Amino acid sequence: MSKRQMSSLIFFISSFFVAFAVWADKEQYALEIKDHLFYPAEIVIPANKKIKLIIYNRDDTPEEFDSFDLNREKVIFPHKKAVIYIGPLPEGRYEFFGEYNPNSARGALLVTSAEKTKNKATINIAPTVIEAH
Repeated sequence: MSKRQMSSLIFFISSFFVAFAVWADKEQYALEIKDHLFYPAEIVIPANKKIKLIIYNRDDTPEEFDSFDLNREKVIFPHKKAVIYIGPLPEGRYEFFGEYNPNSARGALLVTSAEKTKNKATINIAPTVIEAH
């Protein structure tokens, strides 16, 4: 193997490990849609960090996660999940809603500094296994 091939191989392998480390570093938060409501209705996340938001639709109908504040929209089919990457965001309140049930499916991300986030109680939703019908 030539020096050039060896250096290319080393670069490729190191890039893979760096990408994996960055991917693994993202904080994950869960949101659940049930009875056309978001649970929890508010999630506290740290400022200036990219996060992974996993949304589980427990309803028998589809719902569209929509947010003008976050510039995101995603249709989530019945008994499925969706992943949305958000951030990094400055401190503030970012509202979202279910486009198919906008009067009931409403919620917000509360983005705060890391010190404030540590002091907040968080609700973890254990993912339920969803089987295809």
